[in-house]
Amino acid sequence: MNTIWIVLPILTVLMFDLGLTLRLKDFYLVLVRPKAFIVALTGQIVLLPLIALGLGHLFHLAPVFFIGLMLIACSPGGSSSNIFSKLAGGDVALSVTLTALSSLITLVTLPLLMGWVTASTGSEVGITLPIGNLLKQNLLLMLLPVLLGIAVKRFWEGAAARIDRVLSKAAFPALMLLVTVFFLQHYRTIFANIGRLGLCVTALILLAVGCASLLSRGFRIAGRERRTVIIEVGMQNAAQAIALATSPFVFNNQEMAIPAILYSLMMNVVLLTYVALVSRRKAL
Repeated sequence: MNTIWIVLPILTVLMFDLGLTLRLKDFYLVLVRPKAFIVALTGQIVLLPLIALGLGHLFHLAPVFFIGLMLIACSPGGSSSNIFSKLAGGDVALSVTLTALSSLITLVTLPLLMGWVTASTGSEVGITLPIGNLLKQNLLLMLLPVLLGIAVKRFWEGAAARIDRVLSKAAFPALMLLVTVFFLQHYRTIFANIGRLGLCVTALILLAVGCASLLSRGFRIAGRERRTVIIEVGMQNAAQAIALATSPFVFNNQEMAIPAILYSLMMNVVLLTYVALVSRRKAL
């Protein structure tokens, strides 16, 4: 079974649910609290790909895994970050708006960065990137569901709230189902590469969280906003990375999705630990 037929519906539902939680007035937060947005988006759009680039070379990853690592680093923030921000006592409105903005910005930055990465690394192993197909898939699966969710919230606010209550609870189990199915299909390849690749992916998450914390402190972003910035930078949209890697219209490469699978597993371990530490500190 090709996991693309699982990941595509999951990604579409996640983006639709993001639209259900968005309010147009949330975007005014960019003007009211620009520092938090600048730091978070700089961490996601600029810093994370640079960290992945350095780690990929440092760990001497095979080209297919190197491209897969860059793919997750170039992806937008994950919608699960909104749940984690809430658990950590962060600013949920800020988290939702950051996820939406990063999803919009990466519609442009992801094709540009991945086009460069594929051209410089993928040619030696026959990996190419049909940028036109990537743009079409992202517009169809990322932008359109968000706009539909915004429309539903705008005209049927009560129904949007009820739908969101269901989808927000189903999102995390659905992503874990995808990870489990993919893991069972490719466990031999995963175990064969889990040492070097697993360390590389874990280092990416830890460095992302650490750098986000340092940037927040440097720009004097504190409290709820700092916790949200840290979670947003540390939690990327693994479902999108898997969708692009395995899509028959884009990369059509199952192995390329393995870094995103490992990332989604370690991301939850690291950030659940972070949430537990924050909760414990608040309780003291």
